[in-house]
Parts: sequence; structure tokens; C-alpha cells
Amino acid sequence: MSALTRLTLSQRFFFDAAHTLRRDIETEGSRRIHGHTYHAEVSVSGPPDAATGMVIDLGLLRERLQGVRQQLDHRLLDEVPGLGIPTLENLCLFIARALCDMRPAPTQVRVWREALGDACVLAMEDAR
Repeated sequence: MSALTRLTLSQRFFFDAAHTLRRDIETEGSRRIHGHTYHAEVSVSGPPDAATGMVIDLGLLRERLQGVRQQLDHRLLDEVPGLGIPTLENLCLFIARALCDMRPAPTQVRVWREALGDACVLAMEDAR
């Protein structure tokens, strides 16, 4: 395999959570506590390890994602430390920050609400 070979692996998880939002449109419903099922996908890219053939052990990635999921699942997102305003954008950033010490580091985080068709993608610079 070429030394330039880069592969991307991804893993998904979901969480159910409630939140409020102060906004100028859909005001009444947004300000009331309401909930969604959120889906998230984290991708990592890099060359496969010569000994294992893996970019990252998926068991390790799943373990780290479970830790993030536990911080968000069945929570009032307004109260999650470090999240800020509970938007899709801030959820992407929160997940990325929680995993920034992984090697390889995440290259993309996507968060979406399937039922509403909303999504946000955070694409990080690919450090080669």
C-alpha cells in the first residue's frame, strides 16, 4: 500500500435530549422545553497502521463516543457544562472538543435531527 494512502472511518451514535432556545422565529415552541432525538457521526482519517491495518481501533472510537453520549443523553442541554446555547452548531463543537485528544483526531463531526431534516457538519482541517 502506498505511503500516501489515507482512509476515513466513521462511527455514529444517537441521544435523546431536551432544550430551549431564544430566537426570533418559532418563538413560542422554541422557548418551551422540548426534546429531539439527535444523531451524531464522527469521522477520523489517516494512514492504516502497518502492524494492525487500522486507522483507529473502532472499539476505542466507540468507547470514546459512549463517554460523549453519556454527557448528552437524557439531559437538558441548556445545563450541559461547556455546551453553551444548545444549537446543532454548538453540539458539533462540543463533540469535537471532547475528542480533540484522540489520535488520529476527528476530521469531521456531523449532528442531525432525522425527524426535522436539520443537520450541521463541522469539518476540521486535515493535519497531514
